[in-house]
Amino acid sequence: MPEASTGTAAANAPRSLAEALRARDDVALAALLHARPDLLNPVPGDVTQLATRAGTRASVVRALDRLDRFALQTAEALAVAPEPCPYRVLESLLTGGEDEAARDALPRALGTLRDQALVWGDEERLRLVRTARELLAPSAQRASPTGLGPTVAEATAGMSPTRIQEIVAAAGLPATHDPVSAVTALTGLFTDPERMSALLDEAPAEAHQVLGRLVWGPPYGEVTPNPTPPVRWLRDRGLLLPATARTVVLPREVALHLRGGLAHRRTAPLAPEVGAHREHRPQLVDANAAGQALAALGTVEELVKSWEHTGPAVLRAGGLSVRDLKRAASTLDATEAATAFWVELAYAAGLLASDGEADERYAPTPAFDDWCERAPAERWSALAAAWLAATRTSGLVGEQDAKGRTLSTLGPDLDRSAAPEVRRRVLTLLADLPEGASPDPDALLDRLAWERPVRGTSDLRARLAHWTLNEAEVLGVTGRGALSAFGRALLTGADPAPLLEPLLPEPVDHVLLQADLTAVAPGPLRRPLGDTLAVLADVESKGGATVYRFTPGSVRRALDSGHTASDLHAFLVEHSRTPVPQPLAYLIDDVARRHGHLRVGAASSYVRCDDDAMLGEILADKRSAGLGLRRLAPTVLAAQAEPGALLEGLRAMGYAPAAESRSGDVLVARADAHRTPARSAPVPVPDGPPAPDATLLGAAVRAIRAGDLAATAVRKEPSPDGDPGAVPAPGELPRTSAAETLATVQAAALTGSAVWIGYVNADGAASQRVIAPVRVEGGFVTGYDHTADEVRTYALHRITGVAELAEDQV
Repeated sequence: MPEASTGTAAANAPRSLAEALRARDDVALAALLHARPDLLNPVPGDVTQLATRAGTRASVVRALDRLDRFALQTAEALAVAPEPCPYRVLESLLTGGEDEAARDALPRALGTLRDQALVWGDEERLRLVRTARELLAPSAQRASPTGLGPTVAEATAGMSPTRIQEIVAAAGLPATHDPVSAVTALTGLFTDPERMSALLDEAPAEAHQVLGRLVWGPPYGEVTPNPTPPVRWLRDRGLLLPATARTVVLPREVALHLRGGLAHRRTAPLAPEVGAHREHRPQLVDANAAGQALAALGTVEELVKSWEHTGPAVLRAGGLSVRDLKRAASTLDATEAATAFWVELAYAAGLLASDGEADERYAPTPAFDDWCERAPAERWSALAAAWLAATRTSGLVGEQDAKGRTLSTLGPDLDRSAAPEVRRRVLTLLADLPEGASPDPDALLDRLAWERPVRGTSDLRARLAHWTLNEAEVLGVTGRGALSAFGRALLTGADPAPLLEPLLPEPVDHVLLQADLTAVAPGPLRRPLGDTLAVLADVESKGGATVYRFTPGSVRRALDSGHTASDLHAFLVEHSRTPVPQPLAYLIDDVARRHGHLRVGAASSYVRCDDDAMLGEILADKRSAGLGLRRLAPTVLAAQAEPGALLEGLRAMGYAPAAESRSGDVLVARADAHRTPARSAPVPVPDGPPAPDATLLGAAVRAIRAGDLAATAVRKEPSPDGDPGAVPAPGELPRTSAAETLATVQAAALTGSAVWIGYVNADGAASQRVIAPVRVEGGFVTGYDHTADEVRTYALHRITGVAELAEDQV
C-alpha cells in the first residue's frame, strides 16, 4: 500500500517548473509576481513564458540576492545535493542530524525558495532551478559557496581510462571493464561511511593534515611535479584528483564524509538579535537630535548661500572639482567627506543645481528661496525626506569606478539603487527598539548582513548601512544613536514637523554688539536680520550662539550691496540689545568715506577718480603692475584686466572701489543676484522595477491564466482524410489560409462553438486566443473572448490561423 501511494504521488508530481507554477492558485501566483516584479515586464503571455523568464540568469541572480542567509544556505545545499533531492537528504546536509535550530528553520527557508520559484517539486523530489544550480554548484574550475568542490565524476572527466583504473586498484577496488563503472565504484567507496573510514585509517598522519586544510574550502591545492609522500598517497587513491597540471582538488564526496555530511561549516538559521545597547531618556534623544537638525539647517543654508554670486564650475565630465570641494569644506569648517554629504543633500532636495549656461556653474535654484521662507521644522522635513529617498551616495566620493575614474561630488556615477532600501531598513531596526534605546552598531550590521548576505566581492550594503548611521546622526534623524520621535514620523510617512517644531528654539530678533568688533547672536536669527548681518559681518564661530566679526571687507560688502552708512548705523541701533560700540561706528564711517571714491567700469575696464593724486599713487604701486594700468586723463586710468579682476586687485591693495554701469551709476551687487532656471530635484534611480500594486497584480494573473488557457486548450484532432499538419504543435500559432479562416469562424458563429486562433496585433505581438464568434462582417470577427473574459473584435487579416477545439473544451 505505501508503495502504491508513493507511485501515485510520483505520477502526480510536477515534471517542470511550468507545471509547478500552473498548479499554484491565483494568490500564490500574485505573491510570486510581487516578490519578483522583474517577471512582470512585460506581462508573460502564459505560465510557460513566466517559468522561462523566472529561470533566466538576470532574474535568478536578482532573486538570490534578496534571500536571507539561511534561505541562501539552503539553496547552496540543494546545489551540491543529488538531483532530485529528498527532503531528508537536504535536512541532513544542513543539520548533520544534530542542529535543532536549523531543522526548525528549514521549512521556512524552503518555503521562501518555493515562493520565489527557485525550488519546485514535492518533498521527495526537490529541484533547484537550473540557472540557480549553475550559479551555486561547484565545477571543475570553481568551488561552490559551501567550499565543496566537484564530484568524482566531474573531476575525472577527461582523465585517461588507464589512470582511473590505477586509482581504483590503489583504493583496493576490483578492476572494471570501462571508465564509467570505475568512477561509479570509486564514488560508491567514498559515499560508504564504513569503507571510507577504513581507507582513511590507513592514511599517514600528514595526509590527514593535508585533508584538514582543504575540507572546509577552498578545496583546491597547489602541488609540485614531485609531490610529498602524503600528497602522493592521497592522489594515488583518488582522495585528491588533478584539477590542472599544478593543482589538485578534494572531491565533493570525500569532503562531505570528512565534514560529517554537512554542506556548511556553520549555518545561520536565526536572524541575529538587535537589542538595546544603551538606554537614554527619550526627551534627551529628541533634544540632541533637534540640536543636530538645527545645525544641519544652518550648514545647508550657509553652503548654498556661499554659491550665490560665483558658484563652482561644473567639470566637463560633470560634478565638482576637488579644489572646489576643498574650498566648500573650508567655508563650512568641515571635512571633505562631510561637505560632500551636505552638497549632495542640498542637490537631492533641489536647492542647488547647474545653471545650464555656456560657462556652466552650480548655483542656488529658485526653490532655495522658497525653502528659506518656510519654518525651520518644515525645512528640515524637506531635507530629511530627500535624504531618505535619495539614491545618490556621497560616501563613494573619491573612490574609483570600474574604468579607474575618480568619482566626484555631484558627478554622474554616484547613484546606488539600494541606498533608499538600506536606509529604511536601518531606521526600521532602530524603530523596533524601545524609545530612547540605541543598538550596538556591529549587531545592527550583522543583522543586515544576515538579511542580505554578501555574494561575490561587493560589500556595498554594509557600507551603505554604516553611512546611514553616521548621516542620520548629523542630520538629526537620530540622537545619541537612538531614533528620535520625529525620525519615527519620517519613517512612517507622517509629517515630522509638528514633533520637531516645539524642540527648536524660537528665532531671535536681536544681537549683542561688543567692543572688539564682534556681535553675538544668542540663538537662530530671524530671516531679515540674519540675511543682513551675514552680509555686514563674517561668521567667526558657530554653536548655540553664533559670533560674527565686523571687518573692513565685510562692511564694504554691505556697501556694495546697496546699503549706505546711515542704513548700517540704523540697522545696528535697531537690532542690538547693547549700545553700538564706538570702534564699530568709526569702522563703518571710515569704510563708507572711502567707498566709491574710485569707480571701475568697462573699457576693457577703467578706473575713474576725481583725485588725480590717488590715481598717481595707484600707478606708482608695484602691486598694480599685473592690472595693466595706464593714464588716459588726469582722472581716468585704463586697464587691460576685466572689471571684476580690477575690482579685486584694487581691493587687495587696500582701496574701496565701486563698480559702475555704462551710464556711470553705481552697480549694486545683491545677495540673491544669481539663481538657476527652475530645476527639479534629481529623480532617484530605482532598484529594478517598482513593486506592483494589487490592481496590476490582479490584471497580470488574469492575463497569464487567459494565455495559459489558450496555450493548453485541446484542439480537435484532424479527420482521417484531413491534413495532419492542420493542428499546430504545442506553443505554435495555427496557420490556415484566409479562406479557411473565414469559413471556420463563420461556421463557429452559426453553431455557437468556440475556436482557437492565433492573432498578431498592430504592434506585432503574437498571442493565442480562445473565442466564440457571434458576428463576422466587414473584415472583422466579433465574439466572446474566453481568455480575456469579455467581448472583443478582431481583424480577420491579423488572424494567422484558426483551429477547432475538442468537444469538452470551453
